[in-house]
Amino acid sequence: MTSAQSTDDGVIRVACWNVEHNGLPGHTGGDGRRRQLAHDVLRAHRPHIVLRQELTLAHLDGERLLHEEGEQLGLTALMAPGNPESPNPTGVLFDPLLFALHARYTHVTNGWHPICNPVLTLRGESEATKPLSLASFHLCSYDPATRETEAKRLLTLGGHQRTALIGGDCNSYPHRTADESVPLPDWSRVEDPTHFEHRTIRTAAGRVSDTLADEVLASTKPGGGRVFVELGHYAATELRQPGALNATASLWRTDQGHRSRIDRMYCTPDLAPALLSLEVFADQAVAEVSDHALVIATFDRTAFRHALTSDPSAPGRPSSRDLP
Repeated sequence: MTSAQSTDDGVIRVACWNVEHNGLPGHTGGDGRRRQLAHDVLRAHRPHIVLRQELTLAHLDGERLLHEEGEQLGLTALMAPGNPESPNPTGVLFDPLLFALHARYTHVTNGWHPICNPVLTLRGESEATKPLSLASFHLCSYDPATRETEAKRLLTLGGHQRTALIGGDCNSYPHRTADESVPLPDWSRVEDPTHFEHRTIRTAAGRVSDTLADEVLASTKPGGGRVFVELGHYAATELRQPGALNATASLWRTDQGHRSRIDRMYCTPDLAPALLSLEVFADQAVAEVSDHALVIATFDRTAFRHALTSDPSAPGRPSSRDLP
């Protein structure tokens, strides 16, 4: 397999995309064009890492659809198993010319979508290179308490000076609402009553939008530190890229209120300074493929490598206290 991303243009691109039911016909109609169009869209962005959700039926026939996607993109493809409740697995694809597979884990929480968690090392570096833990997640669509539990499980991937980069469909909302360009849903205008039950929590003030998962992952803790940095917020506030806060879903439905920013990526604080941009793509081709926008994070390759090779205790290494 030849990587289409092997040209060294000085960056590392990470894509995060929930391709609705893997672009397959029979789930939302169509003639099968959506799946090929999804491959074409991703290939045009030349990602080095892809965090995928809804790899529907990709476990069948020896994971044929999974490896077909990897071949189309020139990437090594891995996936977590599906389960009887939801046969829509998560997966991670990566450039084998840049990264080597160090370890591979699957995390199961409350019977919902298992988390695909490969751990990679950089090629061309010493054996002392710090591993990079990746995770593609699809938080529970129907229960805020389960989403909070899943977020706490993800939190362990970035703790204790580990370096991690994770992303997926959060099915819930950012917790720093004052910084967001897209407001939380106005539930009086949401026609779908099931959506209201699935996406709100009870408080003393009444029912409010669920922001628990983002708070678990990206809030500043009482001691002043944090485990993850949410890349959309970082790009908007530190890099002055307001488009990083654009809504991601739903691109199709109108009965669930306005579009919201529910697809997000997070990284540990040591990796955040390497970020160059966070972009949300919801153009015609993307909207034809899926009800979710495509999110692309672009990192400076030299800074990315530095985060994985420098001594975490060295002076000047960024910590969670240095970030907003």
